[in-house]
Amino acid sequence: MLESNNVNLVKYPRLIVAAIILGVILNPLNTTMITVALPAIQHAFQLSSKDISLLISSYFIVSAIFLPLAGKLSDHYGRKKIFLSGLILVSLSSLLAPLSPNMLFLLGMRTIQAIGTSALFPAGIGIVRTYINKNQNRVIATIAVFSTTSAALGPTISGLLIQNAGWSVIFYVNFPIIITSAILAFVCIPNDKKQAMTPFKWDVIGILLFSLLLTCWMVFLQSLENGFNVVTFMLTIFISLLFYHYEKRKKEPFINVLFLTKNPKISFVYLQFILVTLIFFALILSMPTYLQKVMMLDSKSAGIMLLSISMFAMLMTPIATRWIEKAGFRIPLMCGAIVGILGVGLLFAFNQSSNLLWVFIVLSITGISNGALSIGTQNSLYSIVSKEQSGISSGLLQTSRFIGNILASSLYGVMFATGVTDANKNSISVVLLIVSLFIIPTVLYITKKDKGI
Repeated sequence: MLESNNVNLVKYPRLIVAAIILGVILNPLNTTMITVALPAIQHAFQLSSKDISLLISSYFIVSAIFLPLAGKLSDHYGRKKIFLSGLILVSLSSLLAPLSPNMLFLLGMRTIQAIGTSALFPAGIGIVRTYINKNQNRVIATIAVFSTTSAALGPTISGLLIQNAGWSVIFYVNFPIIITSAILAFVCIPNDKKQAMTPFKWDVIGILLFSLLLTCWMVFLQSLENGFNVVTFMLTIFISLLFYHYEKRKKEPFINVLFLTKNPKISFVYLQFILVTLIFFALILSMPTYLQKVMMLDSKSAGIMLLSISMFAMLMTPIATRWIEKAGFRIPLMCGAIVGILGVGLLFAFNQSSNLLWVFIVLSITGISNGALSIGTQNSLYSIVSKEQSGISSGLLQTSRFIGNILASSLYGVMFATGVTDANKNSISVVLLIVSLFIIPTVLYITKKDKGI
């Protein structure tokens, strides 16, 4: 009866969904728009490749931390309040970031931006679960797809604009999206109901351990360019185990690790999403720099070249969706994985003297793979989990995406530490080929038929 009352409060459900979609695309757009701007930012602030890697990976670490936290805060204080607060933080950071006098200030603004954009997805999902009753799971899946595929447009948008307006334009792009989302949300989303003001239970130790866990893994991965550091590795493993055992005993944990251990197939969905995101973002991150520094393209041309990935990833999404509806998950996901292996393998087949059309074709193949795997992986999750589990499942899916992004940025920092060259591009390709091969067994496990499912 309560659900029915909530639904009756909504006059324009489609406008609510539009407001949420506009909000959630801000995070993926801002993770990738910066990729084409990296050479200009590196030159402006005289940064090393490790500094650039820190600028990127810190955004992902903050996002991975605040996504589940924002979900809990929105449940406690109100989804609309947290959603609008997130938009305000993104506005503030987007206004001040272009005025950055140094790397530290820019890092701070990106941190605020990450906090703000991270609030939008969990709060948005909570709003859908409260006020949108018709085709709720399909709406949630659609929002999740937009939050992923929109990342592919970032390099193209920034590449077309940076050429004439400089790197700061990537922050001003946010304002039309923010303003439209804010107006729709303020007008169309019902006000939060007053709740009993019981104190919010902060899992401070869990948050700190999770932050330390992600940081340790990032430091360990970036230190691999100097060889395998046993001490750093053992410390990272220790922190990981400590986090797991601490959260397992908490009644209200920051990350519900018991949910993951009790649902191995769901855990493998997250693992697969991490691997798919790692490949996708490693290319989105490394290719603009490679195209500008090795193939000597300007930022506009590099952005247009990145259309190869974004355009074909987005075109493949509805095709894969219909294919999955007719054939189930296994065949489309397996085909996406095989095409991905082909695409990553062909990265070895071009260099600084190659024809740009050939490079475009190779990157297009990886885009086709990403479109099929991304939508297939996300929809497979919602086919497994119950309606009651969709909230926690969606939050953990986004956390998985940022773990993949962190791994990709660490790979970028390690492989391009000695410079952007064809040899280092091939080194990244070797790692991505190994990762793409691992997707095959995850697809087989996720799509196997269990009794009772």
